[in-house]
This record gives sequence, structure tokens and C-alpha cells, in this order.
Amino acid sequence: MPPPPPEFRVDVGNNQNSKIIVAAGSVTMTSKPQLPVTDIPQTDLDAVRQAWVEVSVRDERVLTASEAIGRLTGGGPRLAVVAGPPGYGKRAAGIKALWEVSQAEERSRGQALRLQEIVPDWERPGSPDIAVLPDEPGTCYLLDVAAEIGSWQKPGYVAEQLVSYSEELKFSGSFLVVIADEHGWPETVSGTVANVVARATARPSAHRVARAHLEYVHRRPDRIRWLNAASADAGSAGEAAHLLSDSSRPADAARLATTLSSADDSPEGLKKALSSFQEWCADVKDVFTKTEDKPDDRALLISSLFLNGKDALTVQDGARTLLGESPETNVRTILTGPDLTARLTAMGAEVNGRTVSLDHKSGYARAVLLHLWQQRADIHPHLLRWLDTITAPKEPGADRLAAIGDLLVELAVAENDIRVVKQIHAWIDNGDNSPGHRKLIARVLTVAAEADTLGAEVRALLLDSAQDESEAVATVVALVCQGEFAQHYPRQALVRLRHILDRPNPDEAVRTAQEALRDIAARDGQLSRVWSTVIKWATEKKHLAGHRAFLSLLDPRVDPYVLQVMLAAAEQKKDIREALVDGWNAALADTRVAADCRQLLTAWAEMRKTADVPTELMTEIINQVVLEHLYATPVSALIFGEPGVADGEAVIDLRKDLRLPPALSSLLSTHERASVES
Repeated sequence: MPPPPPEFRVDVGNNQNSKIIVAAGSVTMTSKPQLPVTDIPQTDLDAVRQAWVEVSVRDERVLTASEAIGRLTGGGPRLAVVAGPPGYGKRAAGIKALWEVSQAEERSRGQALRLQEIVPDWERPGSPDIAVLPDEPGTCYLLDVAAEIGSWQKPGYVAEQLVSYSEELKFSGSFLVVIADEHGWPETVSGTVANVVARATARPSAHRVARAHLEYVHRRPDRIRWLNAASADAGSAGEAAHLLSDSSRPADAARLATTLSSADDSPEGLKKALSSFQEWCADVKDVFTKTEDKPDDRALLISSLFLNGKDALTVQDGARTLLGESPETNVRTILTGPDLTARLTAMGAEVNGRTVSLDHKSGYARAVLLHLWQQRADIHPHLLRWLDTITAPKEPGADRLAAIGDLLVELAVAENDIRVVKQIHAWIDNGDNSPGHRKLIARVLTVAAEADTLGAEVRALLLDSAQDESEAVATVVALVCQGEFAQHYPRQALVRLRHILDRPNPDEAVRTAQEALRDIAARDGQLSRVWSTVIKWATEKKHLAGHRAFLSLLDPRVDPYVLQVMLAAAEQKKDIREALVDGWNAALADTRVAADCRQLLTAWAEMRKTADVPTELMTEIINQVVLEHLYATPVSALIFGEPGVADGEAVIDLRKDLRLPPALSSLLSTHERASVES
């Protein structure tokens, strides 16, 4: 690359353990922050590039991807809506279409397009704002709304907006594929809306998909023998051939190929791999068949999977608690029947010393729980109440809350059952107020909030919880918004943080929300989104949350990064400078944050003494704010001080640099002389 011109060249040295501040054009007051995007995983790209299957079980061509390509390149909107029931390979077809379009562009123009997936982080999921969709040039976008399109309040309007947006993509050389469910896309609205649909009416042959993935994605063609069907040439069918049928989903076939590719090439290794793929269905069914008249053994199994890693007696006590029974007192009964270790082993557990474990069967615990949930529906409330008991502080499951929560999230996602997540949510206020407990619950809720199907309901639960009166509940939501959830759903995280920051008292939930807000703002590419949102809260909506957020973001005592970037941007852009003044004015007008304003004014005075901020600009902003709020308590405290409070050198220096009205300057000088004489 040629060297940059001198006016754009920056030499940076001695910058160890420091941040380099670049006030580029990303901080803006005029545009809405776009939805986040992620790169489409390489494994998905490998599958459509190297192992594509477009033949059905009837040896007919599956046209979903080719029809999507036709919609994208047919001269109309740069949009294809892949619609159909679950399990028909819609996502793979969409990625295949985008990949082919990208390759065609490379052949004709010499450069392939980027393939990215849009995260549907709508502020109001029921009313998607199409204006926030990204529109970077030379990009193939995938947007999966299959799980949420049924909840759109005005699907016809949203569909028309998507069509208009995709027409604009022509000018940037980009494309969009939308993944929808079977009936959600409103084709009757207009011919244009109907003409972008590529409907999935047949699924690729699962057997062909598994074979192709083994050979071309995993590079294990030697293991295709396990998938061979019975024939005169091959003899008996391969050991894994029966696991796929004509109705199997392509995703299941890909999962089977992954499982077989990593299995030990031995009879025992293959057996374990097949059981794992089947999620131990045969083993679990066999155990429940053998224990039809042994509820105590079944309770022992349930206790084992939730108290995995505990000693055998603790597991036995847990089983008795589930059954509502006390320890046996009759000696004859105690000495009757098989030993505890034998009973546990018969249930599929391993007992090493006195420790009970199910770890040797990956996925076995989940399989047992799914079977129980599906086949014994009456156990649901009893099981959840029992889990409440064993996870309470000082109970045997308290230190396994994370593992139990993960197991329940797997159950909730598999069964699409929000009740399970609500049970996890209920553990927030179970008497354990430790930070570790809250972080565990937040991590589990984060996983649930990002699940494909259940995620929308969990995100709605988090929105309700952000407005909960409970300090613990609101704190956990703030912790969720501080983690990976904010990386994938930053807009929705900000909405939930606003509700928490609006709490009347600055409690732990508010402090955690302020930390989360600063954390999001410091992430790559997020400051513009956070700033435009916060300044709107503060100046347009006049929310307490906005004033707290504004003051928290610009507080250099925790981290000066945001303040440095905003001041650097304000040097270049008048609207940013005016927004800083407006934000100060709005906060100073709210007496509920008077103490915070006073502290931040002092912090700015201290910051002025460093070489890391534009001193003149900072002084000018403070000067404008002071002149507007001479009689506001925080400003009067800055100018004249407070009784019994000794101001630091930085505050005194700031007073000297402020351009105050002559009468006020004279009064201030008299006040300072009196302070010195006293």
C-alpha cells in the first residue's frame, strides 16, 4: 500500500498499557446505529462449498437455493425470502445462494463479496425498524427471522419496507436473504412482496448429506461404510445407516457426520458415538422400562443427574427428598435388596469410590431429563420445587447451580418451554445474595436469551424483569446486559438498562447498569450506538435514566476513554459539542442527580490538568454550562465551594479559567480572599 499523505500520518510512541484515541466519523448525531452483524461461520461455508446436496430422497432436484439465486439476480430487488417449514435446510439454502452470488461477482468484477449474518436486535421486536439494517457495500447479508416473524404486528408493512431496502442495495452492490417460517411472509400484500419468495417444498436427502459431509467437510471417506445401505454388493447395512430416514432433517445428517468423524474406530467407540447421536434414547428407554415398579430407583437416577459428582449418600438423600420420604428406619428393609452402588450402576451411573458420575455418557443426563419431561408431565411442578430445595443456600445443589442451570436451559430450549427458564429466574431471590450467585443466574439466562426459538420469549422476560422492583432481579438483568448478550443484542441491552437506570434510588442494580453501559460503550464499534441512544434519553425524553447514563459515560474516574473520544469528536463536530452542553444542561436541571453532577464537575476539573483532553474545549463546555445554571446547587458548589469542604487545586484552577460575568467574577475574588484569610 502507498504511504498515507502527511496530513493523515500519525506517529504514536510510548503507548504501552494505554489506549489510542481516534475521533473518527463514527460518533454521530444524525444517523441511527445499524444492527450488529457477524461473519457466517466457516463450517457453514465449507458445507455449501464442498458438500452441497440438492437431491431429495426421491432423487428429484431440490430447487430452494437455485430459486433464491434467481430472486437475488433477476433484476428486481436484491432480496430472496426463503420460506418453509423447519427442517428443510432453509438456512443452508440461503447461505448457498449468497455464496454463489458472491462467486459470480468475483468472476465478473474480480472481487468476492463478504458474507455476514444480521443479528435481529430490534428495539421493538414486534415492530422491526428496517432503517437500522446495515447497508455496507459489497456484502451478502443473511437475516433469520423465522422465530419472530409470527409476532410482527404489521407484517405487510415490514415486508414492503424490506423490499424497498433491498432495492437500495443495488446501489451498494449488496444482497439480502431472509429466512422465514412457513406462513409468516405476507405474500398477499402485493405482487412484488410475493415475487421475492423462494419456497422450500422438499428437503435434501439426509443420507446424501451425511455422506457428503463425511467425505468433503470432515475428510473421512473411510467412514462412509457406516452409512451404507444394505445391498447385494455391500451386504448388510452399515451400523449407522438406520439412524437416518427419509424424513430426517439435513441438520441431523450433518450432526451425525460430525459425530462419526470424531468417533474411535472400534466397535465400542462406534457404539458410544451412535448412542450419543441418538441422545441415549435406547438406553434411557431401557432404564425406564426396567424400573416401571421402582420409583425409588427412578428418583435415584434423577438425583444423580442433578447432583452429579456428589457422594452416593448425598444422591440417595436427594432421591428421598424428591419422593418426600424420610430415611428408612426398619432394619429388615434396610438389609433387603441390591446395594446402593449396584442400583446406581443399573441406572447408567458410574461410582468411583463414593462419587457418583454420569460424565462418561456425554448427553445422558439431558436425555434422561427430556424423557422425564415428555413422558411424565405430572412431575413438572414437583421436580421444579425439589430443585428449589436442593439449590437453596447450604443445600447439596447450591454449588452446582451453574451446571443445573445449564441442564435446565438445554431442556427449555429442546422443549421450547419458558416455564423452565422462569424457574431459573425465580432462583435469583432464593436467599443467596452473593455476587457469584447472581453472576451464575445471569450466565444461564444469557444462554437462554440467545437460543434460536426460545430466545425471543426469554428476551421479553428480561424486559419485564428490568422493571421489577426487586433489586436482585434488576441487578441480574444488568449483569446479563454486561455480558455476551450485549455483544449480540446491544440495542435490546440498552433498552433494558434504561429501565434499570430509571429506578428511584441509586442501588446496586443502578450501579451495575452504569457499569454495563460503560462496558458496552468501550467495545469496538459500539460507542456511536450508545452515545446516540443516551443523549436522546437525556435531552429528548428527560429520563432520569438518561441523566444517570450521560454522567456515568463521561466520568473519567472509572475510565477516561469515552470522555476522551467524545471531546475529540466535539473538536471536529459542532453538533457533538452542542450535545455535550445539552446533556449537561438536562442533568443539572434534575435535582435527583445533583450530587452526581457535583462529583463529575470536580472530576472534569481534575481531568483538565492532564494532557489527555483538549483543555480549552473542556473549559468552554463547562463555562457554557456554568452560565446557564449559576444558581443550581452543583454549579454554585463548583464556583463558591461548600461549607466544610476543601476544594482541590484543580477546582481552584478551573475557577480562574472560567469566563464569568464581571459582577460574579468580582464576587468570586472576594469570596476566595475571604477563604484564604480565614
